[in-house]
Amino acid sequence: MIKKKILFVIESLVAAGAEKSLVTLLNELDYSKYDVDLQLFSYGGEFERYLPEQVNLLPPLPFLEFLSGHKQGTARMWISRLFYSFWIRFGKDQSIKGKARKWWICAKSNIEVFQNDYDVVIGYSQCIPTFYVVDKVRAQKKIGWVNCIYHLDGKEREWQKKYYDALDKVILVSMGALTHLKQVYPEYSDKMELMLDMISATTITRLSAEKEQPFEDSINSKLLTVARLDDRDKGYDITLEACKILRDRGLKFKWYAIGRGSYRKEMEEYIAANSLQDCFILLGTTPNPYPYIKNCDIYVQTSRHEGFGLSIAEARILNRPVVTTKFDSVYNQMVPNKNGLVVPINATAVADAIQRLLEDKSLYNSIVDFQRQEKKGNVEEIEKFYQLIEN
Repeated sequence: MIKKKILFVIESLVAAGAEKSLVTLLNELDYSKYDVDLQLFSYGGEFERYLPEQVNLLPPLPFLEFLSGHKQGTARMWISRLFYSFWIRFGKDQSIKGKARKWWICAKSNIEVFQNDYDVVIGYSQCIPTFYVVDKVRAQKKIGWVNCIYHLDGKEREWQKKYYDALDKVILVSMGALTHLKQVYPEYSDKMELMLDMISATTITRLSAEKEQPFEDSINSKLLTVARLDDRDKGYDITLEACKILRDRGLKFKWYAIGRGSYRKEMEEYIAANSLQDCFILLGTTPNPYPYIKNCDIYVQTSRHEGFGLSIAEARILNRPVVTTKFDSVYNQMVPNKNGLVVPINATAVADAIQRLLEDKSLYNSIVDFQRQEKKGNVEEIEKFYQLIEN
């Protein structure tokens, strides 16, 4: 049997939701049917260690090696780098999507068209992986993967339109993300499909046992949030304010945060200014957060936006009561007062829910009992992936 050749493209395999989803998918694939290559834009991410041996991790692109200082650059590379730096420093649009557009415009001429031909190529994230798949890879089928509620204004919508026009399929990871993108690009609704982030309950349970006592504190109640350190989408400003409210009420707890991001400095300043050092702890990042999830008392998510909410699903698998804000797609998996509490997007509501769970043991235990009966994981989503590839 001739195997189909698939190329996945993602920016990196750092410890984050889309990256975790891709690694899970790659570990579930039937490699008797597929030859798989993986192209990254940045190497050394924590999740690279979990790649199956059958995946061929491609070498860095020469232009990316130049940008990282590992390769001599041509004159054109230097001009592109300087132009991008000037554009970012003095340009008005500082949004993530705007920066990605500017980076691709500057970098595109320095990146060669990929020499291999593929049956299927998948840009496993919006923005740069999608641009690369459309402009630089030859394949019979091109697929874009959107892992968030993708907000595009008039300018970005018009610029990215040519990329969504060139894709054969666009995969969305939640109904909220699907509904929103159909509103952005109604003309491409017929090529959009729903496929949830793949979650392996077996793998998560196994990894959660690697470290039995990850927390040093064995006395105070332990709260945990696993998310990129960001105030806009992930709502860490809400997290910190809720922590202060709980501390001021006299509750005894430690709130741990796993993740990295550009908001860390502001978080450290807030923690110091409000004397939260003893109750809010930044743990940095780890490729295996599951022992922490397993051993926490409450998992807390304070997001304003989520494509799906993968960390919540992982907390549910490990039977940890959840307190979460009412972000776009929260009801894809949350059953209020059954597997956790869903509250308005503000710090007081988050603090009230946490305090309620800490003090109402009957409610706490009923949530754990419900979670033990819930369906765990969704590896059957792999069948949807096979249909996507084969049809």
